[in-house]
Amino acid sequence: MNELAGAAAEGFFLGAGLIIAIGAQNAFVLRQGLVRRHVFAVATACALSDIVLIAAGVAGLGTLVRAHPAVLTAVTLAGAAFLLAYGLLAFRRAFAPGRLQAGGDGAGSLGATLATCLALTFLNPHVYLDTVVLVGGLSARHQGEAALAFGAGAGLASVLWFYGLAYGARLAAPLLARPRAWQVLDVAIGLVMWGIAARLILGAIAAGF
Repeated sequence: MNELAGAAAEGFFLGAGLIIAIGAQNAFVLRQGLVRRHVFAVATACALSDIVLIAAGVAGLGTLVRAHPAVLTAVTLAGAAFLLAYGLLAFRRAFAPGRLQAGGDGAGSLGATLATCLALTFLNPHVYLDTVVLVGGLSARHQGEAALAFGAGAGLASVLWFYGLAYGARLAAPLLARPRAWQVLDVAIGLVMWGIAARLILGAIAAGF
């Protein structure tokens, strides 16, 4: 049980660190929440998209990597390097904080709104690196149910973030419009990413790398 909880927590914090950042998708979700248009549909589409991609990564790439120990080591170290770089970028953003722009009226039919939402999600190449490659690859560090728990934790982070952002938009918008809020958030993301990277590197060393 402790192993499952640890794997789920690791996946959750990794997923949260990857998804919580200023970007077009988050701005779109926030905008829809502000104008209260298709809020549930947009949040659900974003969350389900992440869950599908994470599941594909854990089931596909994760299984492939687990079958080849050398590849697992390479993926672990590559993942650590990526997280170190990602954390560095977060710290850099913290010194030049921006705003999450939520302009526009958010009008449009449900179909058009979902089409825009899915385009912002699947036409972003980083989403595949974050979910399928990084989350899927790093899930290979865990076995059986622990790998599933890792993926579930990452998926839960997406669900909580998108629904929280969509439905909490009117309360959060004034705060998110302040550069200081994103500055604090980026520092926290950087610390989480570097912490996970350190754990990956130490694990690889302990495994005899």
